[in-house]
Amino acid sequence: MITCRVTKIEDVKELCRLLNELFTQEVEFLPDEKAQERGLKKIISDKSVGEIFVASLDDEIVAMVNILYTVSTTLGAKVAILEDMIVDKRYRGQDIGSSLMDFALKCIKAKGCMRVTLLSDGDNFKAHKFYEKQGFVKSTMIPFRKVIDIC
Repeated sequence: MITCRVTKIEDVKELCRLLNELFTQEVEFLPDEKAQERGLKKIISDKSVGEIFVASLDDEIVAMVNILYTVSTTLGAKVAILEDMIVDKRYRGQDIGSSLMDFALKCIKAKGCMRVTLLSDGDNFKAHKFYEKQGFVKSTMIPFRKVIDIC
């Protein structure tokens, strides 16, 4: 049976495992477990930054979605950024991702979020199809990114 919940600090090792899987399939990112652990701990310890939701099967974490919060000046309200979503490749095709997404969307709606935005690799058509089935639509906005080096 699939169960969904908000993460706890004790989940960080399993979350890093899932992020390693995600970042090995993404074009722009590489796994860095120490950086991932730092980021995960910051999110888990400060609910105003965001929340991480997990899906478990028989007490094993098999999927995660990382949601970050901000405020939209267009909407004048709280909005969310879906930063990372991954279902362990061994468990795909079992509606775990859909269950987790439903759970996460209900949670962020209860917190007053009026929009969720996400980025996906341009050639990740399976992910695009999944997000479209969840009610997401492609935006006409084009993402730009600048890495800022901290000395």
